[in-house]
Amino acid sequence: MFTGLIREIADCKVENDRLVINAFYKPSLGDSIAVNGACLSVVSINSIGFEVEISHESKNIIALENYNSKVHIEPAMKLSDKVEGHILQGHIDTTATIKKMVKKDKSLDLYLDISKEYIKFIVPKGSIAVDGVSLTVNDVYSDSFRLTIIPITVQNTLIKEYKIGRRVNIETDMFARYIYHIFKKDKTLSWDEVDKINAIF
Repeated sequence: MFTGLIREIADCKVENDRLVINAFYKPSLGDSIAVNGACLSVVSINSIGFEVEISHESKNIIALENYNSKVHIEPAMKLSDKVEGHILQGHIDTTATIKKMVKKDKSLDLYLDISKEYIKFIVPKGSIAVDGVSLTVNDVYSDSFRLTIIPITVQNTLIKEYKIGRRVNIETDMFARYIYHIFKKDKTLSWDEVDKINAIF
């Protein structure tokens, strides 16, 4: 699990089925690290960083073109950690494309296009992760949504380098996905399913 608070901006390059990452953070072998929001396992450690393995499935879902550059990294949370963002699994659902960027006072509004398939998981004032950054949704439209990014988040993430047309990794709200999956069947809920819903919270 992750919280969507970025630990470091690191240098990354794609080499076959691995990402080679130069970073100050030193993980252990087998650790889970979110790289631009995607949960990946550490398979090698060296003096200037580490490597994570990336599957064919992940390559087909994430915005792979952004991994030969700087990336957000966040190590998996410990049970003792404070949850200051929101709970993330590191499972990227899809990508969205930045269609408009509007500066408002000191903040930045981002408008992102996304497949209509995922709009049902995006809720106004709910949570979403963009390239692993925990953010709050402001408005939701038929095939897009709007975020307002505060200055400290812009300055301490790659958002300050975003351009119109860039694809970004999206992880929708985990609770929205679970609840939709449980309720989408046209039938009466069993007590086991009620217990599952309670367990989410």
